[in-house]
Amino acid sequence: MDRRSIIKHAGIAGVLAAGVAPAVHAQAAIRWRLASSFPKSLDTIYGGAEVFSKAVKAMSGGKFEISVHSGGELMPPFGVLDGVQNATVEMAHTVPYYFYGKNPAFALGSAIPFGFNARQMNAWMMHGNGRKLMNEFYANFNAISFAGGNTGTQMGGWYRKEIKAPADFKGLKMRLGGGLVGEVMQKMGAVPQSIPGGEIYQSLEKGTLDACEWVGPYDDQKLGFNKVAPFYYYPGWWEGGPEVDFFINNKAYESLSADNKAIIDAASALAHNDMLAKYDALNPQALKQLVGAKTKVLPFPQAVLEASFKASMEVFAENDAKSPEWKKIYADMRNFQRDQILWFRFAESRFDTFMSTRKL
Repeated sequence: MDRRSIIKHAGIAGVLAAGVAPAVHAQAAIRWRLASSFPKSLDTIYGGAEVFSKAVKAMSGGKFEISVHSGGELMPPFGVLDGVQNATVEMAHTVPYYFYGKNPAFALGSAIPFGFNARQMNAWMMHGNGRKLMNEFYANFNAISFAGGNTGTQMGGWYRKEIKAPADFKGLKMRLGGGLVGEVMQKMGAVPQSIPGGEIYQSLEKGTLDACEWVGPYDDQKLGFNKVAPFYYYPGWWEGGPEVDFFINNKAYESLSADNKAIIDAASALAHNDMLAKYDALNPQALKQLVGAKTKVLPFPQAVLEASFKASMEVFAENDAKSPEWKKIYADMRNFQRDQILWFRFAESRFDTFMSTRKL
């Protein structure tokens, strides 16, 4: 008996019992899991994955659903790349520089000291060689990346004591977001610590940390750092425009239809743009509130920036020598950045500098 005859005589119940499903059942709904590196309390950076998930569901008419799981729910916050690589989950939402210890090149997919600002990062990723080079590298970890947000230039962190000179970093126990800036800070004399966002406050409160950095006023205020460290410095020279990424397991991605791949692309673009706009909208009011609560907001002294730049260049040279992947991608990034700096110094920089002196 052929397939059409079975359907005609047995009806749907008989078809399913016979193991012969109509064509509609061949296109089953897709259910994925996304492991985030961030706590739910941070509606900005964690929320980027929720914006993405809701968009995927809406654009697919509910046929493609991705459940979002906060850091630690399915796996440790810094274990999400392993989860994607091993296909424990289909995807993750994280910051590539968290995985610097696997290979220094990971940092180039997010932020390096004295690197791109957010717009420059977008330009390199979308219209330079950034996304192409990074995905060639990520393929070694069974993953493909999509932009999943950007915080804009971050603040330089919270300190129990003033930072007046490079020597003030000596012996300073500081939470830092990635291994690369940790190596730079070690050259400055600091003792870097890698701690997930949800655990920073307790460490600072107990005194096991002397300083910490996270993102900027809105997130930092929610985490309460101003209650235990009064000095708030800027800029975060190690994160001029850090990209947050979606990592997707290569096999899971390749199993998608062309339509669903397009949905992933569109949803990631939406989440990426939404995160930066949200930070830009929320940070000003949070900064005002922090200042009103007696936070001392201070610029890093020029000598500190100069020493940090020098130390960064030394680390970059060391990475050139030990990682061919870093060397290849870093050279392309810096070539692109030189032209970006040339352009921004004429229009953007002059405009912003002038406007910062005006009263509106």
